[in-house]
Amino acid sequence: MANSKQEYIEAYEAWQAHLQDLHKVLLEGQRLEPPKLKGLLNREARSKERYDEARRQLLGLSD
Repeated sequence: MANSKQEYIEAYEAWQAHLQDLHKVLLEGQRLEPPKLKGLLNREARSKERYDEARRQLLGLSD
């Protein structure tokens, strides 16, 4: 369980960092070149998937 908690915390923190970077672009008007924006969107999506999986494991809902 301790490992699941640590994985959850790490996944959550990584997702929040990527989400904050994305909000700088979407909400605060920071400009990025299209390839960098695509990379940012992909990083946020992957980190959200990792967070969702870690959350399911922590809750005992994983497959």
